[in-house]
Amino acid sequence: MDYYAIASVLIVLAAIFGYINVRFLKLPTTIGLMVITIAFTLVLVLIGQFDDTLLTQERELISNIDFETVLLDVMLSFLLFAGALHTNFEQLKVQRGPVLVFATLGTLVSTFLVGILVYFLLMALGLEVDFIYCLLFGALISPTDPIAVLGILKKANAPKILETKIVGESLFNDGVGVVVFLTIFSIAASPTATVEFSVVAKLFGQEVIGGIGLGLVLGWITYRLLKSINDYEVEVIITIATVMGGTMFAHYWHLSAPLAMVTAGLFVGNDTVRNAAMSETTETYVDKFWELIDVLLNTILFVLIGMEMLILTLKGDYIIAGLITVPLVLLCRYASLWLPIKFFAKKLGFVRHTNLIMTWGGLRGGISIALALSLTPAMHRELFLVITYIIVVFSIIGQGLTVESIIKRLTHNLKD
Repeated sequence: MDYYAIASVLIVLAAIFGYINVRFLKLPTTIGLMVITIAFTLVLVLIGQFDDTLLTQERELISNIDFETVLLDVMLSFLLFAGALHTNFEQLKVQRGPVLVFATLGTLVSTFLVGILVYFLLMALGLEVDFIYCLLFGALISPTDPIAVLGILKKANAPKILETKIVGESLFNDGVGVVVFLTIFSIAASPTATVEFSVVAKLFGQEVIGGIGLGLVLGWITYRLLKSINDYEVEVIITIATVMGGTMFAHYWHLSAPLAMVTAGLFVGNDTVRNAAMSETTETYVDKFWELIDVLLNTILFVLIGMEMLILTLKGDYIIAGLITVPLVLLCRYASLWLPIKFFAKKLGFVRHTNLIMTWGGLRGGISIALALSLTPAMHRELFLVITYIIVVFSIIGQGLTVESIIKRLTHNLKD
């Protein structure tokens, strides 16, 4: 099946499932699409017990899609730029301290806590897995997914200072999380090799600092180009070129494309640049275009996530491990946020129960699945893929459906 046929099938399915959700279920788009896709896949599995024609075709479709490459190398840059473009830059600037610590120290602490607890859990279940692989799992599951968070928080009506922390952390911690994952991956792949601190520092500097630096350059160039003309059609194309060209350069120079796109999106989207470089017409078209891209890619992504269950090895002990790991991961996230929140709460205005809300609102999504798919068989890929999938499904559906009511209950007497 060629790329056009695959894209066509996915968009048709996304349109059908999206219509069913809007017409009947009326759930948030990301949640509704995942629920419908999982239900659709389960029906195909049931039908496949009698006639496996449709089931075989869906398995063939999924097997022809490199989920890791499609998400991390293609879709993620567009989604992060679109999300950053509509993020409140002024609020993020005020909350930059906690956001930075959540995205760096919080991710590292969570990685180690998850790795330790999962190691002992698997040992108790009779699954012998080396600690380094459990730590690798901790690295892939600790970053919250900005795509899932952005999609669901839009409808949650959280206080702005709280929404900024959650969204800001999610926009930045995936880039940090990928660097941590790659570092541990290199250690796990060559357990006899010596990994020096200088090598890790270089990787961090090149990926993270280099990615942010590239994003600033891209944002400034885009700003200058937009300011020098007044033609909304060409200006929209310029923003597309920023994402596609910037992603290509980031990959070529081995920089973090996600962080570059977040930085560029924040630069172009802040009010100062908007007022100086865009006419009212241009601003409207740029916003509407990237909102459409955001919705389109989100629908395709969550249809893909729902269909990925077909490639899982659903053993009983794997499923039990996944179900027990769900509360463990939430506990580790709560613990990793506790100290930074205590520290910054003295200097900045924090909403009551910020830790609880950020723990429950820190959703996992496609990025974790993509990283799990990149594991090798020797790293217990099938086990960790099942555990990751269970956590992601619970996160999107369970946490996603309840986060709005929890935010309202815990902040009922607060205003934005």
